[in-house]
Amino acid sequence: MRRRRIAVWLGGAVLAAVAGFGIAAWRSPIAPGGPAPDEVAAEPVRRGAVLAALGYCASCHTTEGGRPYAGGRGVATPFGTIYSTNITPDPETGLGRYTLAAFARAMREGVDREGRHLYPAFPYTHYAGLTDADIAALYAFTMTREPVRQAATPNALPAPLSWRPLIAGWKLLFARAPASPADPRRSPDWNRGAYLAEALSHCGACHTPRNLLGAEIRSKAYAGGEADGWWVPPLDRSSPSPLAWSEDDLARYLAEWDPQHGGAGGPMRPVVEAHRTVPAGEIRALAAYAATLYGPGPAGSRTGPVDQAVPENDPALARGAATYAGACATCHESGGGAAGGVPYTSPSLGHRTTLRAPDPRNLILTLRDGISPREHAPGPIMPAYGTMLTPAQMTDLAAYLRARFSPDGPWPDLDGTVRRLMRETARPEVRKPGARAEATP
Repeated sequence: MRRRRIAVWLGGAVLAAVAGFGIAAWRSPIAPGGPAPDEVAAEPVRRGAVLAALGYCASCHTTEGGRPYAGGRGVATPFGTIYSTNITPDPETGLGRYTLAAFARAMREGVDREGRHLYPAFPYTHYAGLTDADIAALYAFTMTREPVRQAATPNALPAPLSWRPLIAGWKLLFARAPASPADPRRSPDWNRGAYLAEALSHCGACHTPRNLLGAEIRSKAYAGGEADGWWVPPLDRSSPSPLAWSEDDLARYLAEWDPQHGGAGGPMRPVVEAHRTVPAGEIRALAAYAATLYGPGPAGSRTGPVDQAVPENDPALARGAATYAGACATCHESGGGAAGGVPYTSPSLGHRTTLRAPDPRNLILTLRDGISPREHAPGPIMPAYGTMLTPAQMTDLAAYLRARFSPDGPWPDLDGTVRRLMRETARPEVRKPGARAEATP
């Protein structure tokens, strides 16, 4: 009898827990509707365009060569691939039946109009900090895009992760609106930048490490992370940058190119490209806030740039030096664009954080895929050496660059990393949560 009573109590407790979870997970649908005329007036649409660029919405919601904002780009996660949705105002496959209230709930709570929980690859944990006015402006911009009929690509997630109600449990554990870092002792630029970085631009989504369940580790904010297979550098005192980052440096970098630090690569590059349509004051505000994340005093500059002699009796380094002389030195030994050398090069590769990274991924990916300027616009350019060099040559070149321009010693498993990345093909449709990953700072 006693065992039976215990079993009954345990069964009741489990049923109660399941029922309680179901109640907590359930969200009611919002009746279909659309924007009122005043909700899509010219001024909110104009402001929404700037905000969408600061949130680089197109970079996740547009496939390579696809229609703007029609979705379909894959977001690679440790749990599987999640595909971005169509956010054009198409009534069947997009947001055409969303009211402002439904749009705001999706942005802040991660729940769609039908009441389904959205995967946190969509950074609603950051968007929860957006103001009502900015939500309304983004809604106005979104609802005035060209409608595109394009159904969502099914997510590639194993069971039970494909069961959306489980996301409610994740939210109970990790979903918190970002704390407002407003500080009356700081400048208006700093406070504006803090709001943008923590909410709309969701910088921490890539620049912060994540736990085993994919949530940002808030106690390690801006301590570096991962995005699309790239290492994302820290923006705090642990930054390995060989050069200090000033507010002016960051403003130039975020806008296009900094003569000392260089420019963005990897998944950070679409962010900088989106900034080209943003008023300079907004970029300056982001830089004002980011400059203080490094802590008091100069940011970076552990040892300063390094350009040192390499052992002459090492055959691999000798081979790497020969490859460098033939493929790289013409541009990278020119003294940098600011000094009259090749435009869009920095004074020395010793300035680049890529060569001070804890592993060689960013360097190998940059060498493999090269750098191309925007169409019909000036910018940095570098051949894709993945089609020109063998894995052995790439390994020797990377080892030489590390030995010459970094004091940190050889990278572990360099050869294995090179061979793995050289086997992979570029996957432009798949990226990590958020958009921020940097090859250089």
